[in-house]
Amino acid sequence: MPPVLPQRATGHGPTGLATLSQARSHAITLERPVRTAVVIGTGLIGTSAALALTARGITVHLVDHDPAQARTAAALGAGTDEPLEGTVDLAIVAVPPAHVAAALADAIGRGLARAYVDVASVKGGPRRELAALGADVSAYIGTHPMAGKERSGPLAATADLFEGRPWVLTPARDTDHEVLNLALELVALCRAVPVVMDADAHDRAVALVSHTPQLVSSMVAARLEEADETAVRLCGQGIRDVTRIAASDPGMWVEILSANPGPVADVLAGIAADLEETVEALRGLQSGDEAKRRGGAAGIEDVLRRGNAGRVRVPGKHGAAPMAYETVGVFISDSPGELARIFADAGRAGVNIEDVRIEHATGQQAGLVQLMVEPRAVAALEAELRERGWALRQQ
Repeated sequence: MPPVLPQRATGHGPTGLATLSQARSHAITLERPVRTAVVIGTGLIGTSAALALTARGITVHLVDHDPAQARTAAALGAGTDEPLEGTVDLAIVAVPPAHVAAALADAIGRGLARAYVDVASVKGGPRRELAALGADVSAYIGTHPMAGKERSGPLAATADLFEGRPWVLTPARDTDHEVLNLALELVALCRAVPVVMDADAHDRAVALVSHTPQLVSSMVAARLEEADETAVRLCGQGIRDVTRIAASDPGMWVEILSANPGPVADVLAGIAADLEETVEALRGLQSGDEAKRRGGAAGIEDVLRRGNAGRVRVPGKHGAAPMAYETVGVFISDSPGELARIFADAGRAGVNIEDVRIEHATGQQAGLVQLMVEPRAVAALEAELRERGWALRQQ
């Protein structure tokens, strides 16, 4: 039975943002759902989408400018790299932003599919370039799954990469309704959460929540390159959290940032202003003048409080409103099965672990596991863990 999908879903309100549920009143049933697809570009995102589709019975053809990469994706079970014959239901273009328009124009010109989507992280530019090339943009919709890894390439791909993650769709006035619905079915097959946005609003949004954090993470990590070894050995969870995404592929990010430089520069300009004021506040704290020290303290408190206010707005579990969790710290040895034992003991106590972090002790085969749980579950969890012989960190 084909899925029921909205006939159209256009953004409303100042942000141009809407969720699928806001468009249910326009629902229709697809008469010809996705049964076949071609994925053009078998990197992390393309191969992950192919794996998800193949797992749900879709026949997927794999195409890449590097045939060896397409063969690798095929060997992983993502589909077939045999030449495509005839027309498929959906073409998914998963190439770097600078090549999206050309790849789409070529695919549309050859009539490869009923509908065409791309999955690049920038949306406004590729669509304008595609229109300038004279392609039929009514058969195309720009999309962007908000998922990824520090690693790239087909070997990093997984069929569950998109599960529960936002997947942005950017329909325009001339987007064919069937094309939108086929794109929505793609999102459903990948078990992601569809979100409809204006293309340029999307680009401003990802500049703030994705592209700028990548640069800031890299800039912080760059401070470690020439740092004294003694200082580096003091790295704790804070620096690991901030620099985690700095491990990403530089070449890939140059391509992404080259496609969205203006909005990213605008966000960085605001951060630069904050940095300048923060530096001035810190210099004030160094001053022998009491008034300057008070002004410096006020400036630091202001940026920290604004940070608190911004952090509260970050969505919590499953995209819901963020919740305040309590942390239960448990000391463990770095041995096989230790984490599994902790989770099993938490399960015996009837406690759900909402999140977990691990801090490894420097120079020792031991560490601290931080279990984030709902406040009402803390007492039961601590009692169960103590009874099972675990050493807990004192609050």
